[in-house]
Amino acid sequence: MQLTFTFADIFAGLAFALSCYATWMTVRFNHRQKSLIESQERLNNILLMQAESEKSKANKADLGANFIKLGGGKYRLRIFNKGKSTAHNVQIDFPEGNDVLIQSEIDEKFPLEALEQHQSVDLLVGAHLGSKLKHALRLTWADSASDNNQKTVYVTL
Repeated sequence: MQLTFTFADIFAGLAFALSCYATWMTVRFNHRQKSLIESQERLNNILLMQAESEKSKANKADLGANFIKLGGGKYRLRIFNKGKSTAHNVQIDFPEGNDVLIQSEIDEKFPLEALEQHQSVDLLVGAHLGSKLKHALRLTWADSASDNNQKTVYVTL
């Protein structure tokens, strides 16, 4: 039994090989495409979460406090809003006691009706030799996100 190959058989064999190669390349391409689609989906989910986080931050006020040294041993306590929303009904409380701030000035300025973004309020400090160096302040306020925000800040002279 003798095998004879004609040009048609050779071309059919080449066509079959080319078809197998094309099928293999298509499967490989589809696998990469699926991986790319999954990656894009994960990225879109991350971007959506980031956008939601930014949106929620836009509705929040973020209050803080620190002592400002003016020179000559004089200090001020600065309470500021570094958030993106206005803080309303700002109140200050001293969980560990107050021995450096003048109570009459606190009573005059607080509760503060509104503290805009990047706005601050300063309080006079009456520090003396026996004053503690570290003080705890509890700030309470309302903003667009919540009516009962609270933050404890530890400030040092």
